[in-house]
Amino acid sequence: MLMIKKVSVLTFLFALLAAAVVSAQTGSSVLKPPKGAQVAIVVFEDLQCPDCRRAAPLLEEASKTYNIPIVRHDFPLPFHSWSFDAALIARYFDKTSRKTGNEFRDYIFEHQPEITPANLRSFAEKFATDHKLDLPFVVDPKGELAAKITADKNLGVGVGIQHTPTIYVVSNKTQGKPFVEVVDRSKLFELIDTMKRE
Repeated sequence: MLMIKKVSVLTFLFALLAAAVVSAQTGSSVLKPPKGAQVAIVVFEDLQCPDCRRAAPLLEEASKTYNIPIVRHDFPLPFHSWSFDAALIARYFDKTSRKTGNEFRDYIFEHQPEITPANLRSFAEKFATDHKLDLPFVVDPKGELAAKITADKNLGVGVGIQHTPTIYVVSNKTQGKPFVEVVDRSKLFELIDTMKRE
């Protein structure tokens, strides 16, 4: 009986260690700039989150000022009634181009206070019309876009995301601190300066 308990404890400890390694690998692979960039901003966001709406213009300003990319990950929170559907539509527009998908995300942030589950579709249709795009009645018939959102959410969980927005300044360096979470957004530019210098 004692031998079985020891084996169970060892199995449990091995599982914890394996989970920690997977989590560390997930975090290190997610928190890197895209190929060809030295530094980037990575954000996990929810399109219905008011704080994400407030952060978006600052991230865009930093991206333009430093000419660095923003890597956006969907992290719809379960208590928001339309955020998952908005992310689904954004993913549909990503198929046209990532730029178009991000323009839709920004458009949703701009109109966030007016959007409800009942009128989200009409906002999406207006965006599609303004961009001369078609928006099918069912945007994700095979569930492929939903799977991508779920994958993003799982990446966030693997990194330890607890809230939105969670913002990181990341670099492709292998020594020191390759990424840092932006806790105080007033220090975003300072953190980018530091990351670019190091």
